[in-house]
Amino acid sequence: MRTRQPTTTALEEQRIPVRAKLAAAWTSLVLLYAYVDILGFFNPGVIKDIEAGVVFEFDISQALFIVFLALMAIPIFMVVLSMTLPARANRTTNLIVASIQVPFAAFAAVGESWRYFYGLGVALELIVLVLILRYAWTWPRTAPAAAMATSPDRETVRAQ
Repeated sequence: MRTRQPTTTALEEQRIPVRAKLAAAWTSLVLLYAYVDILGFFNPGVIKDIEAGVVFEFDISQALFIVFLALMAIPIFMVVLSMTLPARANRTTNLIVASIQVPFAAFAAVGESWRYFYGLGVALELIVLVLILRYAWTWPRTAPAAAMATSPDRETVRAQ
């Protein structure tokens, strides 16, 4: 008599589309920006400065908040653009915008007394930006039309 042995099968590894990787990375970046800022409110003196009308040595004004909102809107819109732009425009846009975001991420640590906290925040943001640049830079190319072949059952398949 045989006893039934449980079968272990490998989990299926599905390829994640580059668009989804990019959108996930931009979403992660937005969350990092938000949480670093939110946790930064617990830094002693920050709330007092805000109540006095100062943020990052800048006087609080509508113009300042417009700039902050515009800067945050860029990675937020990149989530949508990464899923909707045509491939060529998508790749180019991600390479340009992620490159421009690097100095903005680094700016967050300038002059901060909590070097480890803001340093970790900047490091994590830079890791995500490097991933975005890598995903966009290594975007898979399609095979040329000459590489198309016909399978035995007459379906067109891409040669690999």
